[in-house]
Amino acid sequence: MLDAILQSHYIQSLPSLMVGLGMTLFITIIGLILGFVLGAFAGLGRLSKNKWINGICSVYVEVVRGTPILAQVLFIYMVVSEQYLGFNIDKVIAAILAITINAGAYIAEIVRGAVHSIDKGQHEAGRTIGLTQNQTMRYIIWPQAIKRMIPPLGNQFIISLKDTSLFSVIAVGELLYMGRQYYNVTFAYFETLLMVCLLYLAITIPTSLILRRIERKLDV
Repeated sequence: MLDAILQSHYIQSLPSLMVGLGMTLFITIIGLILGFVLGAFAGLGRLSKNKWINGICSVYVEVVRGTPILAQVLFIYMVVSEQYLGFNIDKVIAAILAITINAGAYIAEIVRGAVHSIDKGQHEAGRTIGLTQNQTMRYIIWPQAIKRMIPPLGNQFIISLKDTSLFSVIAVGELLYMGRQYYNVTFAYFETLLMVCLLYLAITIPTSLILRRIERKLDV
């Protein structure tokens, strides 16, 4: 019985799938870290009174949010690299860039919404005690806004994690791609895809539970 289980495709597919899961998490985490930096600047840019900064950031957010990430990664990998750089960039780098640019646009709206939700009296209070606008943002507004960003940022992690499955189109060795490689050889479609789904759930369900707990604790 044990030998049959160990020899089943559920178990035999795991080494390849775990490699794919590692790549999926790597792309997601690095992409979201860079995406947060990009999104923070874009989100604050959309709050800027400078029409040029506001306009550029608004165009970026609307264009990226209005186009699918699959088209974005293909554009980066096949159009930008070949026609403008003259060589193909690494497919993993293209995937990270796609997550960064895509998630950055959504994070920009998260940042903008969180900062905008802080009562205007907080800005006035900072000015009253002699802080500059930048100091008020840094010491008063931003710490409060960060708390409100945590739940939607966690949701964005889950979305971006699932979006990596689309990168199989450029042969990135993420979870779904490695599953496809396995079942193309073994024809074990059901077992392999079931394990792929279970591995996604092994990340997304605990993340959702942790987010709910954090949300209750922070009372946001």
